[in-house]
Amino acid sequence: MKLKLGRAAVLLSLVCGIFLCAACGGAQGTSEKPAAAVQPTLEQRAEKILSSMSLSEKVGQMIMIGVEGTAATEDSLYMLHQYHIGGIILYDKNMKDQEQVREFTQTLQREAGQKVPLFFAVDEEGGLVARMKDKLPPPPAAEDIAATGDLGLAENVALENAKNLKAIGFNTNFAPVADIASPRKRSYGADVETVTKFVQSTAKGYESGGIIYCLKHFPGIGKGKVDTHVDTDVVDLSLAQLEADDMIPFGTIIKEKNPLDYFVMVSHVTYPQLDPGVPATLSKVIQTDILRGKLGYRGVIITDSVSMGALSNHYSYREIAPRAVKAGADIVLINHDYPYEADLYLGLLDAAEKGEIDEARINDSVRRILMVKLKHLSEK
Repeated sequence: MKLKLGRAAVLLSLVCGIFLCAACGGAQGTSEKPAAAVQPTLEQRAEKILSSMSLSEKVGQMIMIGVEGTAATEDSLYMLHQYHIGGIILYDKNMKDQEQVREFTQTLQREAGQKVPLFFAVDEEGGLVARMKDKLPPPPAAEDIAATGDLGLAENVALENAKNLKAIGFNTNFAPVADIASPRKRSYGADVETVTKFVQSTAKGYESGGIIYCLKHFPGIGKGKVDTHVDTDVVDLSLAQLEADDMIPFGTIIKEKNPLDYFVMVSHVTYPQLDPGVPATLSKVIQTDILRGKLGYRGVIITDSVSMGALSNHYSYREIAPRAVKAGADIVLINHDYPYEADLYLGLLDAAEKGEIDEARINDSVRRILMVKLKHLSEK
């Protein structure tokens, strides 16, 4: 009898143990969290958006325009909707005070109907080149900052500038000037080492402030004699001379910085020893062979405004955009007027539809643009 009870007890103990283990295992299984979903990379997100875009939408991303007025109008919204424009630049004519600019940018951004946010850009270099000076105190001129010898000041000025611009809706500033010895105090001086150090510090400030900045005007216009707003300018220097001086600030930033954090703006100056008779804006030698090939730049290339006399006096708007894109530009900038802006867009779209520009080339530019927008403009 004692033996039977002992066996029964052992059997009961085993059964209970198995039941309890199963229960414990079940409890552990239900408490385990499911594996976190793998988040798509920036590249994958950009590729998904790109694949959803029509050719007309892609082309629109490659155009940045100016608008009229101080509030969204039927005309400005038509430009955004009809041509899928990817970026807006504002000038003093568009800016009355900070609250008005904030409302203006918010409305355009909200009503644009794009698959990605708009670039909102401004020329807020400081000194003489600044907007809405009576309502938004301008930064000091670059030359005046450099004269202090204080690199920390350059960084802090850029940081404060970035904060002020972001507060009213801008996400892109066309600064700093990386040229050597530009007039009107626009550059950090005539000494290449000084300019390079101050451009580096300014870039750091803009990065801390979370705004896209822009190095201008590649490959360097400091030695020019004619204002390209008016007409053609010629800088007769060899590539070796440019590499030893004017191009150093650009090359330094390209080596050091993430290409998604800044643009490079190409000038309208003609460099006959590089590409005879062809302004940098339309030069494949300068943009593709030198800027991308020799310096290794992988970010967005933007043109200076093609409304300026150096281009608009010599080329039609229908031909400018295809030529600029074939040369290597990703965004073609034009600051006025709506009919000219429409011509610019339609010229590029027509060239793409006819196969004069391969859609793969369009995709390369739009992919770069989308990557910047996803990093800086989209909600995290």
